[in-house]
Amino acid sequence: MSLKDVRLLFATRIARLFAYGFLSVVLALYLAEAGLTENRIGLLLTLTLIGDTIISLAITTTADRIGRKAMLLVGAGLMIFAGILFALTRNFLLLVIAATIGVISPSGNEVGPFLSIEQAALSQLVSAERRTQIFAWYNLCGSFATALGALAGGILAQSLQGAGMSSLNSYRIIVLVYSAMGALLTLMFAWLSPAAEAPATTAPPNRLGLHRSRRIVLRLSALFTLDAFAGGLILQSIVAYWFHLRYGVQPAALGGIFFGGNILAGVSALSATWLAKRIGLINTMVFTHIPSNVLLILVPLMPNLSLAIAMLLLRFSISQMDVPTRQSYTMAVVDPSERSAAGGITAVARSAGASLAPAFAGSLLSASLFSAPFFLAGGLKIVYDLLLYRSFRSLRAPEE
Repeated sequence: MSLKDVRLLFATRIARLFAYGFLSVVLALYLAEAGLTENRIGLLLTLTLIGDTIISLAITTTADRIGRKAMLLVGAGLMIFAGILFALTRNFLLLVIAATIGVISPSGNEVGPFLSIEQAALSQLVSAERRTQIFAWYNLCGSFATALGALAGGILAQSLQGAGMSSLNSYRIIVLVYSAMGALLTLMFAWLSPAAEAPATTAPPNRLGLHRSRRIVLRLSALFTLDAFAGGLILQSIVAYWFHLRYGVQPAALGGIFFGGNILAGVSALSATWLAKRIGLINTMVFTHIPSNVLLILVPLMPNLSLAIAMLLLRFSISQMDVPTRQSYTMAVVDPSERSAAGGITAVARSAGASLAPAFAGSLLSASLFSAPFFLAGGLKIVYDLLLYRSFRSLRAPEE
């Protein structure tokens, strides 16, 4: 095991997720201050995710052949590009270009090619028995980083406004810091060693970089698309905007809510390791995900802000237990030389599903159907859980 590379990949995860959380709390507010309507905000967030999908597919399906390090550096460059263009213009067409070509996260969660390539490298650098545990810690670090980023972004924006800066300019500072974090990632990825690269294989890959595991990956991808579409209806930016509209919650308080939520999400991801060893990866994914979605549906049904926050935080406390198990399961059931491609294709499937949802959610908000995204997201995610269990309960990871 290359401890240097493992530690470096954890560090890049922390830096990136801090940047994503830092931006996500104020992104929709920034676009609104820039003069975009709710429909245009939803459309732009959708185009952001569509762009991330296309970029991710192109990069991850070639990373195992061209080089994982090289593709990670390309991704970091696109993150810098998106942040700079978002900060410098209010022109909708230019924002669309930045959204579709660059890498930017409206949700506070992973987007772009990074996650798939990093996890493929981690699966190679650690033993199969430690893979789920490593992924759990990897997700915990990401959740903590997202939480700190959300808190810092909200506090900084409100502090700048309190010092006399306009709302628009305070949010623009946040976007510029996001771009600077992309530059930091470039420096960190440059230190990766050859040990993180994919093993050689004699099997000829198809255009997606797959060979033996094609059917499994495509079946998983179809299900992940449904789950991600549902998740795209309640992106962190949209939930923050919903709390702002319904209860008048200000940026610093929004940052505090999502700080607590992401801390709880990280702890829940870590506890997934213990549970997966006892009941298996698929069972852990399904049996923890269904209750979290029931709690999601309850958020807009609460009669006041305190109870709505309580339901949201309860949901965060179990919502991420399926994440390291899902990631570990995907890496376990495919050939080692297909891991970047498999991770990339399933991630792209999730991005494709998620990319369709924000415009739909924006239309619902514009029509004053403020609670509908929560109900649709929770219901569709429960359907996904049931289909996943039915399709894959008999296909176990080799270490099980």
